[in-house]
Amino acid sequence: MLLSALQYHGLTSQLPHAVWICFHHKARIPRTLPFRVEAVRASGDAFTAGRMTVEIEGVAVSIYDPAKTIVDCFKYRSRVGLDVAIEALRDGLRQRKVTRADLRRYGAICRMHNVMRPYLESLS
Repeated sequence: MLLSALQYHGLTSQLPHAVWICFHHKARIPRTLPFRVEAVRASGDAFTAGRMTVEIEGVAVSIYDPAKTIVDCFKYRSRVGLDVAIEALRDGLRQRKVTRADLRRYGAICRMHNVMRPYLESLS
């Protein structure tokens, strides 16, 4: 999720310092893992919408599609930085990996539509 997914989709120049994982809001977050983890929580449609399964080094990994990942960057902009979210939005639209309709749909699900609107309008 977030920086890890942005890196996978080719939407950022940032190198993630940890693996970002989205946990269901009632799930227990493991204390010890062999790698650094940044954990965020979601529930309902915000957790299930946009999920896809990809294979990374022979392992099936659940990851969010590019549009949902960009919306999540705006949702967690205090943790990843607004500059990262804007860069991902600009790159996603320029590379045609996302559509404005998908961004609006996921923005409504995650209650980020009003936050993202000025940035979408400025990139028109």
